[in-house]
Amino acid sequence: MTLQLDLQPRHREQIEHLLHEHLPGVAVWAYGSRVTGRGHEGSDLDLVLRGPGLAPLPVDALSNVEEALRESTIPFLVEARDWARLPESFHQEIERAHIVMLAGN
Repeated sequence: MTLQLDLQPRHREQIEHLLHEHLPGVAVWAYGSRVTGRGHEGSDLDLVLRGPGLAPLPVDALSNVEEALRESTIPFLVEARDWARLPESFHQEIERAHIVMLAGN
């Protein structure tokens, strides 16, 4: 399967800016339908946030980035989840098909 992120450059730049602003140094992987080619224009964007050392992210910072994404002008839902708070089975699914949006520190 060839993976490609179905995201307009202006939306990617806006998302990356908000993530850098609220969670600097965090690695961000995109996964789901916008990566596997099964999405459409209105599909949500699934992101997993991987903190330094894969430690859980501070809840307030995670809430702030989620709010900033909701309040942005991005015309679709962006779901941001903390890697450290997801079950191992979900980790395996994401690792199979993801694109690195931000490498982190």
